[in-house]
Amino acid sequence: MTKFNLLALFGVTLFLAKPLCAAEFDLVISNGRVIDPETHFDNIRHVGISDGVIKAISLAPLKGEQIVDATGLVVAPGFIDIHSHTPTRLGQSMGIRDGITTQLDMEAGAFPVSFYGKQYQQGAQLNYGASVAHFAIRSRVMENVQTEYLFGGTDPMDINSTSWTDRADATQIETMRELIHQGLDEGGLGIGVLLDYLTTAVSDAELAMLFEVAGARQVPIHIHVRRGYTGDPAGLEEVIKLAELTKAPLLVVHITHNAMGKIAQWLEMVSQANQQGANIATETLSYAAGGTSISADIFRFRDWQGMFDITYEDVQWVATGEWLTELTWAKYIAEQPKGSVNHHYVKEKWMETALRWPGMMVATDALPAFNLDIKTNPNVAGTFSRVLGHYVRETELLTLSDALAKMSLYQAQWLSQSSSVFDKKGRIQIGADADIVIFNSVTVQANARYGDPYQPPTGIPYVVVGGQLVVDKGHIIPDIYPGKRILGNR
Repeated sequence: MTKFNLLALFGVTLFLAKPLCAAEFDLVISNGRVIDPETHFDNIRHVGISDGVIKAISLAPLKGEQIVDATGLVVAPGFIDIHSHTPTRLGQSMGIRDGITTQLDMEAGAFPVSFYGKQYQQGAQLNYGASVAHFAIRSRVMENVQTEYLFGGTDPMDINSTSWTDRADATQIETMRELIHQGLDEGGLGIGVLLDYLTTAVSDAELAMLFEVAGARQVPIHIHVRRGYTGDPAGLEEVIKLAELTKAPLLVVHITHNAMGKIAQWLEMVSQANQQGANIATETLSYAAGGTSISADIFRFRDWQGMFDITYEDVQWVATGEWLTELTWAKYIAEQPKGSVNHHYVKEKWMETALRWPGMMVATDALPAFNLDIKTNPNVAGTFSRVLGHYVRETELLTLSDALAKMSLYQAQWLSQSSSVFDKKGRIQIGADADIVIFNSVTVQANARYGDPYQPPTGIPYVVVGGQLVVDKGHIIPDIYPGKRILGNR
């Protein structure tokens, strides 16, 4: 057990013996069922918060300037979303009502990393950060194009351009290496690689370079692996071998959506590699469809219908929720090649297999959300509440403590390789950051669905970020901005 955990447990014991009735705190959460997924603490307590930090966990009532009555509610670590593509005002408001207190894009990343969260320059209500974007560096080196992020960059992203389709030469690869180091020096939380979108473009030498940097710096490399037919594990085998060779910490993004019906085989491969000394993690979504651009590599250059075992009628146009036909598919790809689709191919049993795996993390993979008139996928508003409502309460697939670990603790432990900030997140312990979600385990549920993605969940009345309430009785508190940019510092 870590020194931090021992201190937290000692603090709990201390306050059991010596009530702090006279103590003053900035915020007190009273009478809640406090669950800490790391120590497995689960009991009714009063939580005292000052200066953005949990200062007390007490049997006796505490006094504070502000008090939240959590009677009948669960007090848990705020959820950490490691895979979000929506650092927008609307995306933020959806996320915090779903219990998200830290929003990161580790798959795509940004370059410079400070570009992620550009829309939060006037203040953020949640914490945020990003990996170093390989795709953005590739575009800069090969085309002198500055596409800092998936949207809103100096130059618009064009996945039909040469940096998305052509091989880099040796000189270009070395220039990329230098810029990735620069991005990490500037606070990148790891390296993000959209490999499946660059399937024909990235050579063995270029991919090896990315792993070499991650291994040398000991920072996570998050990869959307190259996709094969209906779960062909060749793409997973490729990155496992490189992780073993370079000792790079590897996270395979949304493994369920790549492994498909072979999810058990993929997870066993990861487990075996870890048993032999590798450092590999993975994530899954809680909604079944995949969401991406209609111009993605897989739709342009590969037999997507055969690989996903679906056809046009299984695909929705995200902006309207419309189910497509071959004719409307052709229309949209010609007229709106930057538009997004949800392709429905993932089976519930694949999701259940993934969620049962020890160490599995939950992430949103939320598409950009700009305004209520343009739809997105429901992941943006219901990912974590769906886990609590469906997979914990309704199906009892997960215990509540296990689910909380998959939504907060495991992410914090993984990202501690990048930044010491995460040493104190994902936990309800004395000395931990006061990023907290308070929910009703009996009523919590996701209401967002495909075609109607902006419905906030039920049963999450309070969210605390940095010791300040940002959601009160289910409503966002305006003009409160305790969120901070998180930078790598290892």
